[in-house]
Amino acid sequence: MSTVSHRPVLVVDFGAQYAQLIARRVREARVYSEIVPSTMPVEEILAKDPVAVILSGGPASVYADGAPQVDPALFVTGVPTFGICYGFQAMALALGGEVARTGLSEFGRTPLTVTEPSSALFAGLPTASSVWMSHGDAVHRAPDGFVVTAVTDGAPVAAFEDRARGLAGVQFHPEVLHSENGQQVLEHFLYTVAGIEPTWTSANVIDEQVEAIRAQVGDKLVICGLSGGVDSAVAAALVHKAVGDNLTCVFVDHGLLRKGEREQVETDYVAATGIRLKVVDASDRFLDELDGVTDPEEKRKIIGRLFIRVFEDAAREVVAEAGSHGQDVEFLVQGTLYPDVVESGGGTGTANIKSHHNVGGLPDDLQFSLVEPLRTLFKDEVRAVGAELGLPPAMVWRHPFPGPGLAIRIVGAVSRERLDVLREADAIVREETAAAGVDRDIWQLPVVLLADVRSVGVQGDGRTYGHPIVLRPVSSEDAMTADWSRLPYDLLARISTRITNEVREVNRVVLDITSKPPGTIEWE
Repeated sequence: MSTVSHRPVLVVDFGAQYAQLIARRVREARVYSEIVPSTMPVEEILAKDPVAVILSGGPASVYADGAPQVDPALFVTGVPTFGICYGFQAMALALGGEVARTGLSEFGRTPLTVTEPSSALFAGLPTASSVWMSHGDAVHRAPDGFVVTAVTDGAPVAAFEDRARGLAGVQFHPEVLHSENGQQVLEHFLYTVAGIEPTWTSANVIDEQVEAIRAQVGDKLVICGLSGGVDSAVAAALVHKAVGDNLTCVFVDHGLLRKGEREQVETDYVAATGIRLKVVDASDRFLDELDGVTDPEEKRKIIGRLFIRVFEDAAREVVAEAGSHGQDVEFLVQGTLYPDVVESGGGTGTANIKSHHNVGGLPDDLQFSLVEPLRTLFKDEVRAVGAELGLPPAMVWRHPFPGPGLAIRIVGAVSRERLDVLREADAIVREETAAAGVDRDIWQLPVVLLADVRSVGVQGDGRTYGHPIVLRPVSSEDAMTADWSRLPYDLLARISTRITNEVREVNRVVLDITSKPPGTIEWE
């Protein structure tokens, strides 16, 4: 198979909340990108053979003690480089420019005036626009060889470029939607300054990953944990395309699934892919281990460890069923995504927000080597790959669902009775949102049972002492940040009425209107 090998645009992360968003925007321009920490030495950056480098924003002042700096050696390598916000200032400082506090900080929407309309970054764009700023320092003098191309009231140098050396930068954040023409500015750097061809597509991803999987796995046997969600479904389909019947998917019913999910996986997915599926009912085993556990991190780790043990048992059965092959199952497929890696502190210096079900909580004596074909992809990219592979739309557009399942949507200890209550409420929510046609408008809609909370209510003619259900509808591009979804009041009213009428243990339905940050999408 012929494949296209894509050299990366490296996004150097200086601690910006938008570093992942920059990487996404580069990919939306059909150019492959990766994130690397600001501590990475120049020689290691060059070892990755980047086609360009982007220096992200960051919270520090370039003059603060211990603030990350840019090695000037980066700018003599010939690799085109683009600075954004802090990265723009660090570039200016490293090249001999002047950065100082202006006394006029700029945060939020700011008028930008383009002073060189024929410049590479702003060619064909309006000379006046509104951009998103977030800075207290500003570049006062551009380094030698640079042309100043834009200004604002608080930034006498709001953009500059040195076409001869392939260097450019902007004080504002072109990656956020609040910056008018921001994507065009970023694409002008990629296409015009760096000379990159926009050739990275979902078809390329499939070809490259199939080749990588074959190189890693060879003719060995592979096992995959299938949840029914888009991540594991696409990961399994990619591996199946690479190794065929050497892949066996294992669907573990851990007793923490939503209503009807086991049946959906057993019928719809197998019919769509032809993948060999083994179903394991381990619900008693999981619920026994979770009995009395209330701490969410402990829940996640128990489920993660036990999941692997169940896989190991299933792998032995797969080997026995393989008969004359005489092989062990050496590889485990996981649907790990890029946000999973980032949130779990995956090498960029970020804090560990939570142990993710794919990248946290694995035992030290793991008996498998991991195959993670989606590890560098964001969710929308995974969906595009799934559509390219021919998976049914209902599977490709399924809302994200956590690996630990309903265990982390019960605040409190997990029990069969509490799971049944939550399943019924969740099923009502899914039915009503589907009927209202708002599925594609919502990234995710966790339904949470506050199992250790009770409140007084009136149902029928009697006083009740029931549990509250929390609705957590969110809109997002990749789960790195999220806002609460403004669902129609009539829809919310129908959901509330049905839950309190049909799920007798529940007498209140409440709406979570917290964004991320500060809240996470899941409650636990």
